[in-house]
Amino acid sequence: MKAAVIVFPGSNCDRDIQVALAASLGHRPQMIWHGESKLPALDLIVVPGGFSYGDYLRAGAVAAKSPVMAEVAARARAGVPVLGVCNGFQILIEAGLLPGALMRNAGLRFVCREVYLRVENAGSVFTQGYNVGDVIRLPVAHLDGNYFADEGTLDALEDADRIAFRYCAANGGAHANNNPNGSARAIAGVFNEGKTVLGMMPHPERLADDRLGGNDGRALFDGLVGTLAGAQ
Repeated sequence: MKAAVIVFPGSNCDRDIQVALAASLGHRPQMIWHGESKLPALDLIVVPGGFSYGDYLRAGAVAAKSPVMAEVAARARAGVPVLGVCNGFQILIEAGLLPGALMRNAGLRFVCREVYLRVENAGSVFTQGYNVGDVIRLPVAHLDGNYFADEGTLDALEDADRIAFRYCAANGGAHANNNPNGSARAIAGVFNEGKTVLGMMPHPERLADDRLGGNDGRALFDGLVGTLAGAQ
């Protein structure tokens, strides 16, 4: 199985994703600079977190115009799974691969802490390592993580089961205090129509090893790799 991590100026979670993926893959994924206009044959593309281009103009807006993103978009349209984490989620939205917008946090402050998520869809290539209703713990670290979409779009996401994760309490219940950024309907991650593209604000790579204080993120990478490798 061949995977790649896209690297932008300002990426700061690209190596974290590489290490987490390598633990599941058994080998390191390729690191591809954003200036490349061609990609090799790949089974998975990851757009990592960080602060591409210093979040100038708008988080993810400049990176979405990088040469490599035209090829990422083409591969996504062809069905290659694409995962975007934090700034990667922002980039995928700016590139038009996912609906909605990621705005400044409701509290207008950078949020860096652990949160609880409820798994809403366990049938995608990304979430098959979980069960619907599972509550997992992952870190967030962002200023622009407030997911917004109009009510029609939100309803369409609900109806098509395209919400991957929601912020929740430790017991899985909903409460405003457990939504770290004010995201509409507590949304923490969404899919494209084919559920082959996932954008999520929390960082699974930061809790994918017990030595980091937890491994709730490991199931995402193990399930993803197991599903894609098994399909070959």
